[in-house]
Amino acid sequence: MKLSSVFLVTLCVSDVLLAQPVPFGESPHDYWKRKPEDAVTQVVEKLREGKLDLNLTDEKGFLLALLKELNIPVSSQLLVYSATSLQGGLIKATNPRALYFNEETYIGYVPGGRLELSSIDPEMGPVFQILSRTQGGPPRVERTDRCMNCHAGNAMRRLPGFFTESVIPSAAGGSLDGFRRNLVGHTVPLEERFGGWHVTGPHEKQFPLANLLGRSDGSKIVHIKNPPGSQFDWSPYPVQTSDLLAHLVHEHQLEFHNLVTLAVYRAREKVDTGEINGIARDMVRYLLFANEAKLPSGGVKPDGTFMQDFLSAKKAAPDGTSLRDFDLRSRLFKHRCSYMIYTPGFQALPSVIKDRVYAGLRSALSDRGLPEFNYISPVERKQIRTILKATLPGLPTDF
Repeated sequence: MKLSSVFLVTLCVSDVLLAQPVPFGESPHDYWKRKPEDAVTQVVEKLREGKLDLNLTDEKGFLLALLKELNIPVSSQLLVYSATSLQGGLIKATNPRALYFNEETYIGYVPGGRLELSSIDPEMGPVFQILSRTQGGPPRVERTDRCMNCHAGNAMRRLPGFFTESVIPSAAGGSLDGFRRNLVGHTVPLEERFGGWHVTGPHEKQFPLANLLGRSDGSKIVHIKNPPGSQFDWSPYPVQTSDLLAHLVHEHQLEFHNLVTLAVYRAREKVDTGEINGIARDMVRYLLFANEAKLPSGGVKPDGTFMQDFLSAKKAAPDGTSLRDFDLRSRLFKHRCSYMIYTPGFQALPSVIKDRVYAGLRSALSDRGLPEFNYISPVERKQIRTILKATLPGLPTDF
């Protein structure tokens, strides 16, 4: 395959898909008929069969046990108080929704409500489920198409996917304004993120939309400060953080999943070579952090626990370097190739896509490189190649 076939493409994949949405509930995709094999479904099956004993009487205890079973660190906690979820009636400044995540699984927790569960199936993409604790029996879990009212919109190319909203929540309920429409991922400017979200720690006051409520005053919106913990009790939550670094990592992962899901569905439809090349090119650019949003002046000062938990999962080359090594001064990672390349979702991609992605990476990271990737220095390109060759099984021998 010629490398130019991957990169000399003018096709805009997103525009094509918005004009021609993929019927993911129909053959050959059959989203609602397939039996999921994602991590959450496997845990749910254990619960139903009585093979997993979790404390159903204590809400917080059940959450902690479930996070442990799914290998999700509590330090990944993010708090959002805008009513932008299936449980919007419960979510407010006095009762924020918490999110927890690892590379392929996401848990939403609203005190007094149900658990929102999602993880990645290699054939289906994200599988969304709602879990209700019950007394005297196993939890009740359902897959519902109501999740798709939000999780199959334009930002996700009308496929099952992830997004995060940024709004100014009204102190009286609802939202007064919205930002970053249909944009997901590490390219979104930080000043457009975090509306309706808490940011804790050293960066609490650094972003114009974070930790903010509003009220309508005629033709203008009056901003009301909403510092973390000022309107709610921390005790229902495992930790007292909604850390900036966790926000940035979470945001990066979401669009990566969306691109992988897009690749799976379009490959299954056997679309033309031009579109396959366009998808591969988009994935290469995303893996290599093209157009990454600028970090705040002075860099990112992370929560140490989340940073340690994140780094504990690194795959290191013999010299100790890994794709999880942070920079946090001018960019998120020291070696700009995403650690998400190791995920089962990416590794299960059809060869018609994955081979093109590997060819594109090989070209972009070569000693000569490609002009559009000149933001990655020759030294960094070499280090990324070294890490990938040492840690990624199945990489082409000529990489």
